[in-house]
Amino acid sequence: MDWRSAIKGFQSYLKLEKSLSGNSIEAYSRDIEKLFQFANREDFKVNPENITLTNLRQFIVWAADLGMIPSSQARILSGIKSFYKYLLMEDLIKSDPSELLESPKIQRKLPDTLSYEDINKLINAIDLSKPEGGRNKAILEVLYGCGLRVSELTELKLSNLYLDIEFIKVTGKGSKERLVPIGGSAVQALKIWIENIRVHISIKKGEEDRVFLNRRGARLSRVYIFMVIKQLAELTGITKTISPHTFRHSFATHLVEGGADLRAVQEMLGHESITTTEIYTHLDREYLKGTIIQFHPRS
Repeated sequence: MDWRSAIKGFQSYLKLEKSLSGNSIEAYSRDIEKLFQFANREDFKVNPENITLTNLRQFIVWAADLGMIPSSQARILSGIKSFYKYLLMEDLIKSDPSELLESPKIQRKLPDTLSYEDINKLINAIDLSKPEGGRNKAILEVLYGCGLRVSELTELKLSNLYLDIEFIKVTGKGSKERLVPIGGSAVQALKIWIENIRVHISIKKGEEDRVFLNRRGARLSRVYIFMVIKQLAELTGITKTISPHTFRHSFATHLVEGGADLRAVQEMLGHESITTTEIYTHLDREYLKGTIIQFHPRS
């Protein structure tokens, strides 16, 4: 079995059986390409089925020597584990060399968040007299009110809005769908954008069901939303480096600090693992202290 055919088969598996997006498949492919580069050196040369656990440990050292940080190494190893799981499932190998491979320990960086006052400051700084003002307000209200990823926001469809019952259907990573509650402020901003502003835009063919559009009736880019938020931060004097994801972090942090159930927050964020959501419990020591006092029998 050569590397090219193995990688091609893995890509088909990710697309057809795992239903991953093009971006995710590309990311996994880059990870396996790194291993291919390592295994195809002049002094080494080994095929996928002959890689051993020792080889994979050597690969980690090789990646570190290239300047790859532990978080990047961990991400690549996750891709490699998926690759070998696929090869084993297809009976292309007899045993999985990555099974006992440990990822490098990485320090979990706490995400930057904004206070509720800062969120309000940014939203109130939007110039509603401009045509794009109502749209931009709806964007920020939905980012913060629903905790969406920026890609989920740009892909949001009119047919997935259930504003009468205050829910929206979101397509997240791996094309997984989830229902997310949407609060009154976001509902109101969305209705103003859709009913009063969006109706006057000449919409490009194929974009009729997309919620957020630019003035030419085409979909908004992720970069454009980054720019809107950056400009508002400069306008309001907020010096933190913020992005659309900061609104998602703030959404989760404010819910957890307010006492929301962590499983519910996990569902709303679309996290596959609860450990990803648990990072938000580290953001407020008082929240943790209060939880212990409230629920521990000896407190």
